[in-house]
Amino acid sequence: MPESTAELEGRTALVTGGAKGIGAACCRLLAQAGARVAVNYRSSDTAAAQLVAQIEADGGTAVACRADVTSDADVDAMISNVEAALGPIELLINNAGIFDFVTHEETSLEQWQRTLDINLTGCYRVTWAVKAGMIQRRFGRIVNMSSISALRARPRSIAYAVSKAGLTALTKSLAEAVAEYNIRVNAIAPGLIDTEIIKDVDPQVVASIVANTPLGRLGQPDDIAEVALFLLSERSRFMTGQTIVASGGRVMLP
Repeated sequence: MPESTAELEGRTALVTGGAKGIGAACCRLLAQAGARVAVNYRSSDTAAAQLVAQIEADGGTAVACRADVTSDADVDAMISNVEAALGPIELLINNAGIFDFVTHEETSLEQWQRTLDINLTGCYRVTWAVKAGMIQRRFGRIVNMSSISALRARPRSIAYAVSKAGLTALTKSLAEAVAEYNIRVNAIAPGLIDTEIIKDVDPQVVASIVANTPLGRLGQPDDIAEVALFLLSERSRFMTGQTIVASGGRVMLP
């Protein structure tokens, strides 16, 4: 692990869906920056334990916390356990999510509801569970993991695109609602990132996406983690309610 930048020294961070992919990269980078990190996971017990061990071996502080973000009881217990172990949660990355590459005919009500419950309502549950404490302490930094799927038509992942568009709207509205309490809320809209989530995507589709990406490659989890660190740190102190596109130029907002 590189020498700590100490930007987040003394802060407690919770990363949902933190055991793998973008979430794991965020956990590692936040620990490098001095934060105490809670690695949330639902089923990736081994990956979460290995990540915590890696962070601790490199001199950081981390705990693994199992919770299903679709369960109120799980979320409440997670927040209590994390704060007992690491202190009040001041930094939050809502990263837990699922992705199904399916046609509109395959988008059943069950698939729709499951996607929105995890990707969008899960973000609501966790955010609302920590928001009161942030308001009381008059400090909070929240990053929601959206997607460029929120910005373009996605006929083979309709529920996913809708859930991510909802996150973008949530980010803007909540940011304005809580700004007076020194709480900043921003989002990241990644392009295609080289993680497990694309394992079921046709390799020819992936190759086509890379060919249409100006920077000519897939994104890496660390590419997104760097943006998350920026948004959680005071380097972004005059930013709130924003969605930052990190897509290798594949989507460019006006």
